Amino acid sequence: MEQLISIFLIALSLAMDAMAVSVSVGLACRGSAARQGLRLGLWFGGFQFAMPLVGFLVGKVLSSLVEAAAPYIAFALLAFIGGRMVWDAFQPERGEEDLSQLSNGKVCLLAIATSIDALAVGVGGSLMGMDPLLSCAVIGVTAFALSFLGAVVGKLLGDRFQTWAQAVGGLVLIGIGLKFLLERVLG
Repeated sequence: MEQLISIFLIALSLAMDAMAVSVSVGLACRGSAARQGLRLGLWFGGFQFAMPLVGFLVGKVLSSLVEAAAPYIAFALLAFIGGRMVWDAFQPERGEEDLSQLSNGKVCLLAIATSIDALAVGVGGSLMGMDPLLSCAVIGVTAFALSFLGAVVGKLLGDRFQTWAQAVGGLVLIGIGLKFLLERVLG
């Protein structure tokens, strides 16, 4: 039971970035929040399940490489997607493009960016003797649930503040990436 509680707490901490990104995407959502939440939940939950599983399989061989590169990769991916959202928010054809309908490629990049740290958690979990399938399942389901919730909350906020919602969402993504980078590099 103690290990399950530990896994759940790890899952919550890993899912916070995915939830924040989902809120950002939900802010710009013009369609169904439930559909967008389901889409983000499946992508983010799937990657949050797969990345620690890869980490468990890889073991400590790549842990130093992943830990060293993760902040830079995550920041670059989040800054790129966030910067694109801010740029597109102020383009004249803004009414013609629905950024809530992010391509699968962009959603995949967001899923990778928000789950890179889960790879390192998987490596650490293998060294700690944690159950890989239980750990990955709890992490994936938690990320799915919080991503879905984040998209719905973001949609509720976005309906009220639609004019600036897309730009704010992009800035939030950049901020999340910068925070992740600074936390890993400075401390």
